[in-house]
Amino acid sequence: MATLADPALHPAAPMPTHWKDGNPTPADLAHIPGDGGFPIIGNTFRMLADPHAFTKAMVERYGPVYKNRAFGGWVVALVGADANELVLFDRDKNFSSEQGWGPILDQLFPRGLMLMDFDHHRADRKALSIAFKPGPMRHYSGSLNRGIAQAVKGWADHPMQFYPAIKQLTLDLAADSFIGIPWGPEADRINEAFVYMVQAAVAPIRHPLPFTLMRKGVKGREFLVDYFTKETHRRRAEGGGQDMFSQFATATREDGSLLPVDEVVDHMNFLMMAAHDTITSSATSLVWLLAKNPEWQDRLRDEIISITGGSGDLQYDELGRLELVEMAFKEALRLVPPVPSTPRRALREFEFGGYRIPAGTPVGINTQYVHHMEEYWPDPEKFDPMRFTPDLVKARHKYAWVPFGGGAHMCLGLHFAYMQVKILMAQLLTRYSIEVEEGYDPDWQAWPIPKPKDGLKVTFRSW
Repeated sequence: MATLADPALHPAAPMPTHWKDGNPTPADLAHIPGDGGFPIIGNTFRMLADPHAFTKAMVERYGPVYKNRAFGGWVVALVGADANELVLFDRDKNFSSEQGWGPILDQLFPRGLMLMDFDHHRADRKALSIAFKPGPMRHYSGSLNRGIAQAVKGWADHPMQFYPAIKQLTLDLAADSFIGIPWGPEADRINEAFVYMVQAAVAPIRHPLPFTLMRKGVKGREFLVDYFTKETHRRRAEGGGQDMFSQFATATREDGSLLPVDEVVDHMNFLMMAAHDTITSSATSLVWLLAKNPEWQDRLRDEIISITGGSGDLQYDELGRLELVEMAFKEALRLVPPVPSTPRRALREFEFGGYRIPAGTPVGINTQYVHHMEEYWPDPEKFDPMRFTPDLVKARHKYAWVPFGGGAHMCLGLHFAYMQVKILMAQLLTRYSIEVEEGYDPDWQAWPIPKPKDGLKVTFRSW
C-alpha cells in the first residue's frame, strides 16, 4: 500500500545496502527524459503538493516513460495499460515486489505476502489461500452481517464523519472475522497497534526515535508479533477455528509442512493492514460517490431489496447476484483506487516505450493516472457504473483497470473486499439514504491511501 502518484514519492527509509548495489547512476539514465527537480530535494515537494497533477504534468511534458528524482533517488515511471501489463503480469519474472515495497514497509511489515517474490511468494500464497475458500468465507459473511448491522444502527439521522466511523468498524470486523476474538479491550489494543503501524509506514522520520510515529509503529509491531506468536502456538495445539488467523496458523505447504510461526505472524500482520486500510478507503469513496449520485442509490437499493426482501441481511450465496452493486464498487475503485501506484525494481535490463531501462532501476506504474485516461475511459471523471457491463469490460484493455493489482500479486483478499462492501451496502441502503449538504465537495488526501481530509461529512437519513 505505498500509493503516491509516483512511486518515488514515498518518504521511505533509505534502501538497504544489498538493494542499493547495482542501482543505476544518473549517467545510466541520461537517455530517459525527465526532471531531477531542485538540488538535494528533487521534486519531493512538488509531488507532495499534488501528486496527481504532478504525474499529469510529467506525462504531458515527457511522455509515458520518464524519470523523476525525489527523496534521494531516481525512479522511472511507466504509464499506461501496456505498462501495467508488463510490470504486473511480469511474464519474465523481472520486477521485484520485495525490492520495490521493501524500503517503504520493511521496518513494520517485513516478509508480508506483497514483499515476497516468485517461487517463495507462490508457495506461501497457495498455502494462505485456504483462508479464502468457500467454507471460511461463508463464516466471515455471517460475522460481517452481524457486526455491520449492529454498527450502522447508530448512524441514523445525524451528521457524522464517515471515514473514522468506517475505519473503526473495519478494525472491529477484522478482530472478529480475521482473529476470532470478541470486540473489547483486547481487540482495542490490537486495533491501536495496527493504527500506529499504518501511520508509521509513511512517517517522514524513518527511525524509531522517542516520541515519533515510527517509534509507536515499531512498538505496535512488537506487541503484535508477541501476541500472534503466542496465539499461533495455542491454535495449533488446540485446533484451528473458522477465523482467518486460525486458517493461517494451520496452513500447510505442498509438502504438508506447516508454515514457520514467524511467517504466519508476518503474513497476519500484513494482511490485516492491507485489508483494513484499502477497504476503509474504497468504502468511503463509494459512499461519497453514491451521495453525489442519488439516482444510483435508488438503483442499488432496488437490486438489494429484490434479493434480500428488504431485510438487509445478505447471505453468502446471494453475493454474486448483486451485479449493480459490484459495478458501482468497481467504478468507485476506478475513480479513487486505494493503491494509486505500485513500485517495483527491475532485476535485469528491459525495453519499454522505445527506451532501454537498466538493471537495478526502481520503476513504478500509476494506477490512478491510467484509471482516468480518456483512451480507456470516455468522460473519465463521470461516475458511471455501466462501464463495467460484460461487453464493455471485454472490449477494454485487460490492464486498464487494476485496483487489485494483477498477475501473481493480484490481491489475495479481493473477494473478501467485495463481500464486505456488498454487505455494507445492503445494510446501509435498506435503512437509509446517503445525504450531503448541497455544494459539499471535500478535499481528498492523495496518499498514502486516499481519504477525505475532513472525514467525509454525511447524514444517513432513515426512509
